[in-house]
Amino acid sequence: VQLQASGGGLVQTGGSLKLSCAASGRSFSRRFMGWFRQAPGSEREFVATIEWNANRPYYADSVKGRFIISRDKAKNTVYLEMNSLKPEDTAIYYCASDTGRTIMSEKRNPRAYEYWGQGTLVTVSS
Repeated sequence: VQLQASGGGLVQTGGSLKLSCAASGRSFSRRFMGWFRQAPGSEREFVATIEWNANRPYYADSVKGRFIISRDKAKNTVYLEMNSLKPEDTAIYYCASDTGRTIMSEKRNPRAYEYWGQGTLVTVSS
């Protein structure tokens, strides 16, 4: 299983970017597919995840109202539309997928996700 993330780049404060993450390889069950980010010197933190079959999104408080997560089941792809970007959003963004065993209370825990993409850098200039 491979997760390929793309769409990062340099944007000014207030700008927008849309990240994509396509899953390929053998088929597998998943309950959640989402995004995490890691800024220099910081731990990896939860950004957003989507319940794959129910199409139900969940967000970190820091991005709620600015970011939108969505998925295309036919393309096996998850997206993260990022609006009103701030310098504090600067980080490497990683997509991740579980294998269907995550309980609801663990959906924000990176340890619940077995598959990870390579990361895509988002830089927001002030």
